[in-house]
Amino acid sequence: MAGAETPSDKPHIPVLLRPLLATVAPVSGIWLDGTFGAGGYTRGLLEAGAEKVIGVDRDPLAFEMAADWVGEYGDRLVMQQGVFSRMDEYAQGLDGVVLDLGVSSMQLDQAERGFSFMKDGPLDMRMSQEGESAADLVNSATEAQLADILFHFGEERASRRIAKAIVKARAEAPITTTLRLAEIIESCLPRPKPGQSHPATRSFQGLRIAVNAEYEELFQGLMAAERALKPGGQLAVVTFHSIEDRMVKRFFQSRAGKTGRANRYAPEVEQDQPQFTLKTRKAVGPDEQELQENPRARSAKLRVAVRTEAPAGEIDARAIGMPQLGGRAK
Repeated sequence: MAGAETPSDKPHIPVLLRPLLATVAPVSGIWLDGTFGAGGYTRGLLEAGAEKVIGVDRDPLAFEMAADWVGEYGDRLVMQQGVFSRMDEYAQGLDGVVLDLGVSSMQLDQAERGFSFMKDGPLDMRMSQEGESAADLVNSATEAQLADILFHFGEERASRRIAKAIVKARAEAPITTTLRLAEIIESCLPRPKPGQSHPATRSFQGLRIAVNAEYEELFQGLMAAERALKPGGQLAVVTFHSIEDRMVKRFFQSRAGKTGRANRYAPEVEQDQPQFTLKTRKAVGPDEQELQENPRARSAKLRVAVRTEAPAGEIDARAIGMPQLGGRAK
């Protein structure tokens, strides 16, 4: 995840930008970048031919950091602080929407934001810098609630053991820093073998997702994109872990009218008036060049779909596999 560099040490490389631009080409019209971050996708779209890009981000720091270059594009770039789940309130009739999910390397690299277990900092994790922090959650949630979050949002199999250790540790003193939390988690798990991820990876992911309501935001964002795109408009989504990718895949399949098969021998059934057609049948991953340039891309997957003329509709979040807290399987 986060490396040792600070934001000024190394440029932030937008993941899967080349395959994304190739898949949605030719780029034209008005696009919305729902996860502006360091602006890599926005600049790529503008330089590829977009008439205008609306850059949306919930993190005010993203726009502060872009202040020295946004003027290059004049009125072709519109900045909008907010969440992408409300994109249909910001714009309609869009030619394209791009979402690069998860936490940005810009946020990971800043210890004071509290996203990384590799550097000591306040246990924060708030993308918007508002509301309940990870420290608030870790120090107030019940043991059962913590275990639920770590299991469902972080896919951490040792969630109960870690939750118990957190509750025990916070009884001695509040848990307020990233390294203290990482040490508590590490004490519950075996030492990782070479090549394995840090023991705190899944737990930090789960807490970050809970603090920022990322799965609900993704679900609502996909629905908002359906309402905001014009017929022929493209929705491109880059994910970084299996739950996000499953949600996007199932959303696209469902909205493309693919109801699946009653059994593996039965033909796939297509529904009337699908809201999207699939442009990528399978997820697109990084090539060898990108993996060498940017190791963060190793788990990234790109999916793209095209909006049809069918009216926007509704769908239950459970139908696309959005994790639900509570009712954990034994």
